[in-house]
Amino acid sequence: MSDPMPHPLSRMVAKLELWTTFSDLDRAALLALPHIVRSLKAQQYIVWDGDQPQNACVLLSGYAFRHKIVGNGGRQIFSIHMPGDLVDVQNALLGRADHNVQMLTDGDVALIPMEAVRRIAFRHPHVGMALWYETLVEGAIFREWIANVGRRNADVRIAHLLCEFAMRLEASGLGSPLGFTLPMTQEQIADATSLTPVHVNRTLKLLETRGLITRDKRSVTIPDWRQLVAAGDFNPAYLHLECASVQI
Repeated sequence: MSDPMPHPLSRMVAKLELWTTFSDLDRAALLALPHIVRSLKAQQYIVWDGDQPQNACVLLSGYAFRHKIVGNGGRQIFSIHMPGDLVDVQNALLGRADHNVQMLTDGDVALIPMEAVRRIAFRHPHVGMALWYETLVEGAIFREWIANVGRRNADVRIAHLLCEFAMRLEASGLGSPLGFTLPMTQEQIADATSLTPVHVNRTLKLLETRGLITRDKRSVTIPDWRQLVAAGDFNPAYLHLECASVQI
């Protein structure tokens, strides 16, 4: 007999349980949340800046990113999201979106009415605490990204980005931290690190020349985790992933 299909929200529950321990009632309530599953294409918007979202969005597969378009048309990417992440609680709770949320790759999302999220947070305190913790960790990631683009050199910025992506993949059970497919173009990496695509290309080649990474198209291999950590000035404390097995 084949295994039953996993529940669409099961990865979200596992992600939230990084922050606290749920009872069987908590898990059942989370899995019972009303939701609609939609398939989206790469570059398709989940939320536009200025929208008034009515739903929270859970990323079920693929990758998404948050970004802001400034007055001169430039784009700043300030977070990457992976399966299991709640990617739009902030905008939905605040009532009006102050930034864009866009698919980085093809993928599926679950849309949960915001009222249902509010209700479960108050009726199940451990769930409410996990949601709160999730937003606090997102804030910690934003602060680290500001420090990355503001005070680190180009090679350190990109090494740091690779370390973060690798560790979050491992902690979410999505793959090996020492070898993965990076779902970002050089232009997107540039917008995440405040560099130009040409500078990103040169910097990736420099990291390869130094033996810190190897690449095959978008596949990235990290031969020596500790060396890349040192090169990226990477301290994972801001991710609060004490459960992750890869450590500096």
